[in-house]
Amino acid sequence: MPEVEGFYIQTGYCGHLHLPELCVAYHGNVGGFEERLETVEQKIAAACRRAGRAREDVQLMGVSKMHPAESLAEAARAGMRLFGENRVQEFEAKRARLAKLGVEDTAVHLIGHLQSNKTAKAAEIFDGVDSVDSVRVAERLNEAAGKMGKRLPVLVEIKLSDEPNKTGLAPEDSELRSLLERLPELPHLAMRGLMTIAPLDENPETARACFRRLRALRESLGQKHAGLDFRELSMGMSGDFEIAIEEGSTLVRIGTALFGARAVAG
Repeated sequence: MPEVEGFYIQTGYCGHLHLPELCVAYHGNVGGFEERLETVEQKIAAACRRAGRAREDVQLMGVSKMHPAESLAEAARAGMRLFGENRVQEFEAKRARLAKLGVEDTAVHLIGHLQSNKTAKAAEIFDGVDSVDSVRVAERLNEAAGKMGKRLPVLVEIKLSDEPNKTGLAPEDSELRSLLERLPELPHLAMRGLMTIAPLDENPETARACFRRLRALRESLGQKHAGLDFRELSMGMSGDFEIAIEEGSTLVRIGTALFGARAVAG
């Protein structure tokens, strides 16, 4: 793998980009986090203008999974306050280091798949779980949050592709209906909306169609389940967040464009 002035280049797909690109995995702080943040902010603002939306309508989540606590601390110093992590064990280890680095006044949500046997720890260390995809997980999160005297914000993860590696509930899945019927009875969970990941495809219109489906599903489910809060549409990652904003996203999850690509082994 060639090295060029402090970073290495890998051909292929970078993160969730829909077009073949050069992946850049940073050795240190090439470009600086603040510079990358400013670039992302400019793109978010431009997408909001195209969609006739206010910039404050869209939250920016920095996806710090597989990056060290020091990277998250740098982002916090640059003003970021909302982060996403994929794994319970990874963030549990990172959390102690963040405390030593003096990182506070931030919120960290679990955005990766949650196994039911890790719900207690997830309820303890995360400020929200954005990937609820079963009644069992919801019930166990509710029980754990109740024991800690907290009300945990959650999103329901929706699967809108046939990709076998994707998790979430299909719109026609009976488990989705059961989950939405059960959530009002779980007082320690605060339902806030839906999350999805668009299919990996070179054609950006594939992502657009996915995001439109989620927005339409939110409207449909909101009518059927009037007692639930569907305010959030968490959709859009580094390669498709501008399209997601144009289609109504209220929360974009940005990893590679902010932190650089994660190092590739080998």
